[in-house]
Amino acid sequence: MPWQPQYISFAGDAFTTATETVFVTTDVGNGYLKAMGNRGGPHLLASDWVATHLARWLGLPTFEFALIEVTDIDEIPLGANKQAVPGPAFISKEMSGNVWGGGDESLKRLVNPEDIGKLVVFDTWTRNCDRHPPDLTTRKPNLNNVFLSNEGLPGGKQRLIAMDHTHCFNCGNNLDGRISRIDLVKDLRIYGLFPEFVPFMRDLAHCPVWMDAVDRLRALDQGWVQGIVSSIPDEWEVEPAARTALVEQICDRAAFIHSQFLSLITPHL
Repeated sequence: MPWQPQYISFAGDAFTTATETVFVTTDVGNGYLKAMGNRGGPHLLASDWVATHLARWLGLPTFEFALIEVTDIDEIPLGANKQAVPGPAFISKEMSGNVWGGGDESLKRLVNPEDIGKLVVFDTWTRNCDRHPPDLTTRKPNLNNVFLSNEGLPGGKQRLIAMDHTHCFNCGNNLDGRISRIDLVKDLRIYGLFPEFVPFMRDLAHCPVWMDAVDRLRALDQGWVQGIVSSIPDEWEVEPAARTALVEQICDRAAFIHSQFLSLITPHL
């Protein structure tokens, strides 16, 4: 049964992230809430909602996630002495583990090292600039967006989790009718490729997995993507033209990455 919290019973302090994420307790356990009123704006919530669906479709493990209604009585604190705006919010279920601290030792303990390459395929497809951006002169790598879960695993083992997709599609900028531009659809840069990831992508045991992910992109169903984009709450203020352009970028770029990824990634390996 999908994880679907109904109400929030406790809210902690907001983290200093773009969406001012808040640790909360709900009727079905703890989670991390991204609510309206955050300093990054509601389009970051829309990007996270859509891209997390795409990550699951590609076969990547994610946190369980849902929409939850923030009410007037919740009084959820955000930064700068403000509160979350009532309305639909994005929530992820808490999972035991830790963010990656860099280096390759923890990566060697993964039960799913083959998903490292798949994550790079995903980040490149969705133009996710908030893990390892393609241009380090404009943005720094974000180790906090690589999560290693130990939940349900024997001692020392961890699982790579695809998390935090607020900066997919337009690098944290608002979603509008211009995001289906050809220069964005045919962006030739590789996203998400930490230097420590390279040996895992080179590994002949792992290559078939990320290559299968590339091949899967040609099977992306536009109707399914439209359904996910249509499920973005109206309160998140994504206009019809932006929704149409978002579907176009996702689908057109899937076809582009399917045809070009191998030639794009090879110089990096």
